[in-house]
Amino acid sequence: MSYNIALNFEDGVTRFIRCNEGETVLDAAYRNQIKLPMDCSDGVCGTCKGSCRQGSFDLGDEYIDEALTDEEVAEGKVLTCQMVPSSDCVVDIPAASTLCKTGQAEFGGTLAEVNLISPTAIELKVSADQDIPFLPGQYVNIKVPGSEESRAYSFSSRPGSRELSFLIRNVPGGLMSSWLVGQALAGDRLSLTGPMGMFYLRPVARPVLMLAGGTGLAPFLAMLEDLRAKGCDQPVHLIYGVTNDDDLVGVEALERFAAEIDNFSFKTVVASPDSAHPRKGYVTNHMEDAPIQHGEVDVYLCGPPPMVDAVLGYFREQGIQPTSFHYEKFSPSVAAVSEQVA
Repeated sequence: MSYNIALNFEDGVTRFIRCNEGETVLDAAYRNQIKLPMDCSDGVCGTCKGSCRQGSFDLGDEYIDEALTDEEVAEGKVLTCQMVPSSDCVVDIPAASTLCKTGQAEFGGTLAEVNLISPTAIELKVSADQDIPFLPGQYVNIKVPGSEESRAYSFSSRPGSRELSFLIRNVPGGLMSSWLVGQALAGDRLSLTGPMGMFYLRPVARPVLMLAGGTGLAPFLAMLEDLRAKGCDQPVHLIYGVTNDDDLVGVEALERFAAEIDNFSFKTVVASPDSAHPRKGYVTNHMEDAPIQHGEVDVYLCGPPPMVDAVLGYFREQGIQPTSFHYEKFSPSVAAVSEQVA
């Protein structure tokens, strides 16, 4: 038996390795030619210390307190030289990927479909050359054919498949948008690099509030695919806001998720005062069903910078401090920026 281990480096790069039964994460990483920080490999120096964000493992009792204290163990800290996984795990490594002699994984794929699903949104489907592991919510850089430029897009498909999908904002005159709408053909080859990003779904241990703006819906579709596969016994509520009626996409998928995932609900909001939609305004105007529970909630937020800033301001004004707050800003030609609050 082996386990899938996601190594999250501090520069946003994620690399996945397989860890064999009884093997330490450090040994598995070295076997995969990833040189994690280490000095002694005996649980004495503490150089290989990281944090396990999810998954189960055994640290044994061979390390000393100076390398890893009981308080650090309670906080989820681990020594990768002693950590033997007993499930899939996510481990934060406090070092840049380049210092560990690794970097972003590159892989190829074939364009399967391009669909203009609204005036402002494009659905891109890619058949990768291999199964692509990623954490639901992460993104990948896609090179624009015929150029040296890349654009960052969140996966909207389920993790671990080679059938990938992306929800992309249609930017008039944008380099990738222009290629997708005017030149792309099924069968074209694409070069992708990743996965990347610290915006991903953590283990669901309390109510979850998801706030999406425009094509910022994409990572939530991947998260919901994951919840549908694994099940969820906590309330999960999504508020999805757009500017105009035509911008609402993916609603049929959300309706299917609502029918198939216990405790999942969603609502849509349109900002334009000319909209015929029953809920007008911004996502912060429609928080009455949000499972905030006096802060006992994990909040995930993805959208354009003005929306992200407005939501952060709303929580400050309301005096609400969620148990955890993860957000990602995106803009048409700049890599996504992930942050974590609390």
